[in-house]
Amino acid sequence: MTDHVDISGGAADPAGERPDEAPPRRFGLTTAMALIVGSIIGVGVFNLPTSLAEYGPISLVSMALTTVGALVLALLFAALSRRLPADGGPYAYARAAYGNRLGFANAWSYWITVWAGNAAIAVGWVLYVEHFVNKGHDRFASILLVLVGLWVPAAVNLTGVKNTGSVQVVTTVLKFAVLAFMSTVGLLFVQSANYTPWNVSGESAVSAVGGGMAIALFSYLGVETAAVAAAKVRDPDRNIPRATVLGTLATSAVYLLSLIAVFGILPAAALADATAPFSDAANEIFGGTWAGNVMALAVIVSGFGALNGWTMICAEMPLAAARDGLFPERFQRLSSTGVPAFGIVASTVLASVAMVVNYLGSAGSTAFTTLVLMTGITAAIPYGFSALAQLRWRLADHRALETPRFVRDTVVAAVSLAFAILFIWYSRNTGHGFWTYWAPFFLAGGAMLLGVPVYLAQRRHMTRPAAVPPYR
Repeated sequence: MTDHVDISGGAADPAGERPDEAPPRRFGLTTAMALIVGSIIGVGVFNLPTSLAEYGPISLVSMALTTVGALVLALLFAALSRRLPADGGPYAYARAAYGNRLGFANAWSYWITVWAGNAAIAVGWVLYVEHFVNKGHDRFASILLVLVGLWVPAAVNLTGVKNTGSVQVVTTVLKFAVLAFMSTVGLLFVQSANYTPWNVSGESAVSAVGGGMAIALFSYLGVETAAVAAAKVRDPDRNIPRATVLGTLATSAVYLLSLIAVFGILPAAALADATAPFSDAANEIFGGTWAGNVMALAVIVSGFGALNGWTMICAEMPLAAARDGLFPERFQRLSSTGVPAFGIVASTVLASVAMVVNYLGSAGSTAFTTLVLMTGITAAIPYGFSALAQLRWRLADHRALETPRFVRDTVVAAVSLAFAILFIWYSRNTGHGFWTYWAPFFLAGGAMLLGVPVYLAQRRHMTRPAAVPPYR
């Protein structure tokens, strides 16, 4: 094993292909943007008003600041992907900059993020499914429904990249239309009285905003997905940056406006008890239940699209790590349909276990929030190391850079690092007892420890990190 890092010339094989493999089917710019938008817009934003209701309308400030953080992260990953369009995204950047030890830690942390995030999406998805079935929220029935939400997208992914991409484009169009509706028509039904009291958390404004940001981060997980799936994207050094920035900009606009609408249509007390807040807001707009039913159906389709996209990402990062020797070899084996089947199945199994453990300890909405905060912690680690990698490389090649570009890239990286630290600091499940309060940290820490024996077993198989291409 070696942790040697070279910041000179020489480039890695960006797609991670092998000479004896057939060229894979790849995404263009449109599908790459659909992957970004479809992965960011899952069910997180549709359940967000309930999760944020414990803070009150002040959480709109949290969302605005998190949006700034997401856009900065999008710029960070756009810049990194231009220089190193390597499959694996944040993992690849950390490994190239700091070697195999930290590369493995980031790969493991990001893998936790995607399969635990998939579990959270499925839990949030079921809250809208239960708008029609299991209205009494029987826990056993809820678990079965979540398992359906996890394993049907896994089956779609196992059929190949073409079907995965087709599902992603169709569901992305629908989910974006739903948010666009609430971002426009919904604003006409806002009542200013619903924005008071502004802070209902009983905490200081700073603590309330920080706690809201930690929850809101989950709704933006996915800004890096095109970079993670670099091997699946045509012309990655051009299409990945464009898809990342454009997809995040489009998403952030409808996110902010739709949440302003929902918080203005329904009071915080009503949102705190809601299981399908966007459906409740639609019912309030039209004065009946049919609108809520239509909204719930749209969110169900949206959630399925997110589960479809994240299931692919669950396998892409381990595939890249396995090709570098950091993950077991079986993660890089491709099925007859050209997909890493073992990674898809293993990730879905782990997501299923995480979901069941959380459901047995709490109700659906609390399980959703706990999983959301857990993924915030494990996502912030590779986000932070990606920022550190950018700072290291920019300082190393400062002489080759124009001063404005150097300032822009270093400021973006520094702000990204600050946001990553804040997301970890505020990832506590406020308003609950000790075990639930710290549950996100316990779960994240336990999942990270599971990687220790894997690292020890793989040390002999790890390849030398490739040289980092020069700035261009």
